[in-house]
Amino acid sequence: MTGAWNRKRSSGIFSAAPSRYFHFFIMSGRSRPRMAKSPDSRPKEMKQACPVQCPELKEENQKKLPKRTKTQEIQKPKLAEEKPSVEETAEGKGAKHLMRGCDEERRMPTEGIITKTCSNRSKSVRKPPGDYLDAQLEIKTTITLPETPKKFSQASLEAPEPQASGQAESQTNSVKVAAKMQGEQLEKAGPRRASAKKIKAAAEKSNDEECADKDAQKMLKAKADSADDSVLRATLDKLKIKKKDQSETSKVVNDFIENLRKYLKAETICFKEVEEPLRTGSYYENLKISDPDEFDIMLPMPVKRVDVKPFGTDGAFYTVALKREKNPLLKFQQNEVLSASKMLKEFREEVKKFAKRFPEWKMELKKPGCPAVTLTREVASATISLDVVLCLKVKYRWPSFTEDGFKIEKWLGRKVKREYKWEPYYLVPKYEGSGNVESNGVKAKDAWRVSFSHIEKDIIKKHGSEKTCCEKEGASCCRKSCLKLLKHLLHLLKESNPSFDKFCSYHAKTTFLHACCSRTKDGEWEASRLGHCFNLLLQDFESHLRRGELQNFFIPGQNLLSSPRKKVCSDLADSIKEERENGFPIFDKY
Repeated sequence: MTGAWNRKRSSGIFSAAPSRYFHFFIMSGRSRPRMAKSPDSRPKEMKQACPVQCPELKEENQKKLPKRTKTQEIQKPKLAEEKPSVEETAEGKGAKHLMRGCDEERRMPTEGIITKTCSNRSKSVRKPPGDYLDAQLEIKTTITLPETPKKFSQASLEAPEPQASGQAESQTNSVKVAAKMQGEQLEKAGPRRASAKKIKAAAEKSNDEECADKDAQKMLKAKADSADDSVLRATLDKLKIKKKDQSETSKVVNDFIENLRKYLKAETICFKEVEEPLRTGSYYENLKISDPDEFDIMLPMPVKRVDVKPFGTDGAFYTVALKREKNPLLKFQQNEVLSASKMLKEFREEVKKFAKRFPEWKMELKKPGCPAVTLTREVASATISLDVVLCLKVKYRWPSFTEDGFKIEKWLGRKVKREYKWEPYYLVPKYEGSGNVESNGVKAKDAWRVSFSHIEKDIIKKHGSEKTCCEKEGASCCRKSCLKLLKHLLHLLKESNPSFDKFCSYHAKTTFLHACCSRTKDGEWEASRLGHCFNLLLQDFESHLRRGELQNFFIPGQNLLSSPRKKVCSDLADSIKEERENGFPIFDKY
């Protein structure tokens, strides 16, 4: 009988599955499910197949439980007489059918029992009795209960529900525990929200203070720039050259150079192919300050077929070898090397002969490593200096060391750079250090230094990113004004401190060209922002000095600050910074 009953029970579980699905969906669609009149009215197979949450398993589960004692039966009516809580009337009624199933689940054997849910979608493992509270909370959080009616009368809240069972007490306790935990969470979240608001308010306050500080700094900086503007503009007015002096000196220099060129072409053999002079330097770049007292003239000698090789590693110095051709300069070539020192010596002798025809001009002594022949004379109670430099004009491709330099693409454009690259370059008889130092059998005094002074002059003349910059049709910038002031400041600092004699105006010009490539737009050099732009240029120069590195604008491998000691560079940077922060008091002294 027992085996047959078990087979009948197992077959009833599977045959009752469709009815169970239908009963579950009907119950889940209402706020309060309709219960069957009696467990006996349902088929016995359905009773056995229902999961824990179905009331029909109550009788079957009770058979498995041990029999109640009389004491337990006496205590049951007492539980029914207790009043349910407000939470039970509001929420418990809506979830009574769920909580009853959980209560019966508590009475069932708890260890090692696996059952199917009414939906037959997932399996659950029964938890030990100690985890009952966690199960209640999990049901509370995962099941959405019907909303509590908005209005309740006091009588309905206080009226006890008749015939309440012992399940009501457990349901009430579980709801109370869940509500208590929710309240604790809200209490914990309250201080967090308050602290978050305080932190947000403090952050906003600090941001406001930072913005106020930045605005104050900007105002102070604007005032400082405006104060600097007045000092700088007054200094620029002092540095202007009088047109009368300019015309007189330029006439004297031009006459001398023109006669010298005629003399070289007519009365010399080696230099008869000299071409038109190249007028370079600050005077011809409109950057001369104070007095028109310095002039630089280059006299180029064209060479058609030459072999140019690097001398050293920085890419600034080269050796030159003339190939077989009828060139008068072959006189100065020995061991396949055109000697710069011998050629410069011959040129000085020819200039000296010519200068005797002009007794007002006096020839200065030769300076070591200097490629120029320097002459001086008095013009309108002022002494002017003329540097005449003999150079080689090379119409070949620029040296490979210039490939990573001359970065004017973002400033003047790629087209302009390409046009400059087609221009010839020049080699001047200049060396650094000791002239007797040899490299590959060639002495340093016989090497030539590459020069792009003609390109520098044209760049400064066409300095704007817009073609109309500083023209009548366009806006004015302060590029040239900044360079003039930097050269003037460096000149005054050199006069006040003899240790700065290693620095020259070419350091200032190179710093300026790098600054133009980093701040390329004309709007960044507005004439109305002279103080701001000049301060930025000084900061650039200070940065180069402190690092002890200033790359040649055309040849990045050459460091123009390799000769001065680092201590001297640092001292000059400190002096510039002091002048910059104190409003340039040195400009008022001179």
